[in-house]
Amino acid sequence: MRLFSAFVRRLLVIALVVSLGGVSVPAVSRGEGTAGSSIPSTFCQPASMGLSVGTRIFMKELLQIPDNSFYSYYETGNPQVARISSTGLLIPVSAGKTNLRAVYAEEDGKPVTCVVPLTVTAAQPLKLAFQPKAESKQITAAGKKFAVRTVAIPKGMPVDVGLGGGRIGGTEPLAAIVKRKNASVAINGTFFEAYGGIPEPWGTVIADGEIAHSGNYGTTIGFTWDGKALMDSLRISVSGQSVNPDGRQRGWYAYFINRTPAEKSSSAVLFTSKRGERIGFAWGTAVVVERGIVTRIAKNENVQIPKTGFVVVYTGTLQSQADSFGVGRPASYKTEFKDMNGKAVDWSEVATAIGAGPRVVKDGKVEVDAVKEGFSETKILSLSAARSGIGIKADGSLVLATVNGATVKELGAIMQKLGAVQAMNLDGGASSGLAADGKMITTPGRNLSNALVFGTKLSYR
Repeated sequence: MRLFSAFVRRLLVIALVVSLGGVSVPAVSRGEGTAGSSIPSTFCQPASMGLSVGTRIFMKELLQIPDNSFYSYYETGNPQVARISSTGLLIPVSAGKTNLRAVYAEEDGKPVTCVVPLTVTAAQPLKLAFQPKAESKQITAAGKKFAVRTVAIPKGMPVDVGLGGGRIGGTEPLAAIVKRKNASVAINGTFFEAYGGIPEPWGTVIADGEIAHSGNYGTTIGFTWDGKALMDSLRISVSGQSVNPDGRQRGWYAYFINRTPAEKSSSAVLFTSKRGERIGFAWGTAVVVERGIVTRIAKNENVQIPKTGFVVVYTGTLQSQADSFGVGRPASYKTEFKDMNGKAVDWSEVATAIGAGPRVVKDGKVEVDAVKEGFSETKILSLSAARSGIGIKADGSLVLATVNGATVKELGAIMQKLGAVQAMNLDGGASSGLAADGKMITTPGRNLSNALVFGTKLSYR
């Protein structure tokens, strides 16, 4: 990697700490081990970094790791001070000190390792344009009158996903999610299996910068760590690299993320720690990867998911794909983002997202094309029901809303009247729920799989 080597040399010559958004960026040291061997930890020079609670940064961006590096993993010495997601998003949790460790391999297979002392300080006061405001309004839209409950959210207010029970596949009352996440405002999120079976989400969920579930239909709203909102028909693909037992580099792929495959299906599914401690079933062939290295390959076993790794499960006729991996060999994956028309979209900086849909307002106009987005259910296409919606205003602030007895298109007219220039439908019916200032404004009729939570003192533990 000549380009990256030149970058390292430049850092060593100037011997300065580069400032990136208030974060001290250290240089990187070269280790002498080989992939899969014990790699000595080398302190970066200069060795300092500071962040405050509530900020975020991707380790790859921080250390300027090349896009074509073969594998990488990150660790933190004290997860009570800071956590690092499996995708490398650094998340300060509480004031204190700890060490961060990053390891990745260049094209020659030799690892680069870096240990960075981190100091986390208390959250800095946010300068918000206004405080969240809950209101009940009578709105006339599409020729009908609706009683609408709304909450206005200022641009830049911290946002996170609250998972039921803290994992994919769990459920929890919305009030309990609000309490656990210490949220000021919350609204229910994406659709999920609520009528039997494992209560897994149907839509896309991104939490802590990590794709916790991929839905690949509908519309998704996403937020960068500093609160900028995006909305698009997000579609996610997963592909990876591995080395088989013969030492040959191979490509691999997965159809889904953190979703239980049918027992007799032929599928390829990626599982991360957002799933919980284990994959939750015992069929297929599971490839366990920890710290960028394949540690075991197991058949018909409810394997444990490493906190510093992932598991790929192949079922049915695809189980032979596990031959692409070798125990003790490196393996990694990447995700790509496109819209429903196949156009690449840049969601690389998104730390939080919920996918549901369909889109109901686009560029200020009521616009609904549920069939094109992948919906076929009459409760989405034509029926009136309890609805939840989220919209982005022209100034970047948000509007959340719940309403009874509205079609999806009527929800679009309501969101437009509320000032949204971009808006989408969330899960509805008995899932519709809205909370603000410690009160339930709209109480869901069931426990929820997930919710969007907002607040200046959110808990990230």
